[in-house]
Amino acid sequence: MTKQRFSTLHSSVSNLRLSESSSQERQQQPSPQLQSTSPFSPEAYAQPFVDFISKNPTIFHAVDAFSKQLEANGYKRLSERDSWTSELKAGGKYYLTRNGSSLISFAIGSEYKGGNGIGIVAGHIDVLTTRLKPVSKLPNKAGFRQLAVAPYAGALNKTWWDRDLAVGGRVLVKDPSTGVVETKLVKLDWPIARVPTLAPHFGAPSTGANPETNMVPIIGIDNSDIFSDSAADVDEEAGIKAGTFAATQPSKLVKVIAGELGVTDYSSILNWELELYDSQPAQFGGLDKDLIFAGRVDDRLCCYAAHEALLASPDTSSPGLVKLVGMFDGEEIGSLLRQGAKSTYLSGVIERISEAFADGNYGPNLYNQTVANSFLISSDVIHAVNPNYLSVYLQNHEPRLNVGVAVSADPNGHMATDAVSTAILQEVANRSGSKLQVFQIRNDSRSGGTIGPMTSAQIGLRTIDAGIPQLSMHSIRATTGRLDPGLGVKLFKGFFDHFEEVDKSFQSF
Repeated sequence: MTKQRFSTLHSSVSNLRLSESSSQERQQQPSPQLQSTSPFSPEAYAQPFVDFISKNPTIFHAVDAFSKQLEANGYKRLSERDSWTSELKAGGKYYLTRNGSSLISFAIGSEYKGGNGIGIVAGHIDVLTTRLKPVSKLPNKAGFRQLAVAPYAGALNKTWWDRDLAVGGRVLVKDPSTGVVETKLVKLDWPIARVPTLAPHFGAPSTGANPETNMVPIIGIDNSDIFSDSAADVDEEAGIKAGTFAATQPSKLVKVIAGELGVTDYSSILNWELELYDSQPAQFGGLDKDLIFAGRVDDRLCCYAAHEALLASPDTSSPGLVKLVGMFDGEEIGSLLRQGAKSTYLSGVIERISEAFADGNYGPNLYNQTVANSFLISSDVIHAVNPNYLSVYLQNHEPRLNVGVAVSADPNGHMATDAVSTAILQEVANRSGSKLQVFQIRNDSRSGGTIGPMTSAQIGLRTIDAGIPQLSMHSIRATTGRLDPGLGVKLFKGFFDHFEEVDKSFQSF
């Protein structure tokens, strides 16, 4: 890219920058309202993305926030326990969740007919995190209270040391009067825990860490073993019955969470799935505030962009298409969960849509026709070029921030990208005024993976892997460009708007 073009991009970031309020005053903003006659502004999505990441730290909070936004925009919740055949209608908008940790939303075009295609943008909504063990209570050690946790995927790495960690997730609570079990979301968003490093003065022991013995977070102080009159001598187990789930967890944590949820009978807490997360809010950075520093970027950045693109795509565009967004759990650990991309979750939704529009003639013929007419953008974050490690990047395959979505390729099948899918997305980009970048790993480096190949192979969808660039992948704290969330929305919206027309030129593929 020339210096002149960089100067233009720099000016656009500076001129478009919105005024920001303090982190205490920020409120989660609704989706930008886009008028069909107004130029698309990637900047309009910067602050809402920062707010979304800060306010929804766990996978359950993220799915819940997306669900509420869909409801507010006229999407109807579906249950997998019910029949959809008479429910789905042309022009209808729907969504469903599985396990509270994955979500599929779709809008059926007003002219949709059985056998027509489905335009899909899908990614994973799980992130590297640290979860409480089933029995998280630990005996006090050397005057410290600690918490038993386990890494999810590659978390609890060195980037987690000395971070201010909060606690959040879902709690299963049984209503004592009705016997109904409900899910309640909770977040204790002040610093609860910390994994302390060992000073380098100690030599060799400070250079490594056993994840089971040296990465145990501290959550408080208890010196009652040396001060007999310590306040810690008070019976903290009061009200917690032996043999209950609550008895297997730190008593103070149980009581704080119960207080947050308004639960007075601790035995009504049947179980929970809680995790530690970086409590520092997402924020703009750089001299011109043209960067975004945040946790949990991989892959909620692409999920956010896909979700907003679906909401922004007008009903009048691609009326013969179903526009669908999928957000799957478990990708970071292989997707082998019922709510993962290797499950029947997405294929089941495609089958139900096909059946609802079959006019009584549903079968493998119609389902496979629908799949053949469909297309998937597998959207996972891409390695942005790191200026301190230029030698590890392949020349001409160095995605930059604040430029556009990057197509990810790999000849060994770690990515589903091929010439046909690239040509289709390039045509979409041309029509939507988006710029595509490209990334491929060097021959002497190890490639990661996405949901693209597994989904493409299982269902038979034409697929491309394309995602938004970020720095510091798999760190507790990552970096993307201020314009990048909106640039993702722009391309994905363009896909929903134009795929039906673009696909007419690719009927032989």
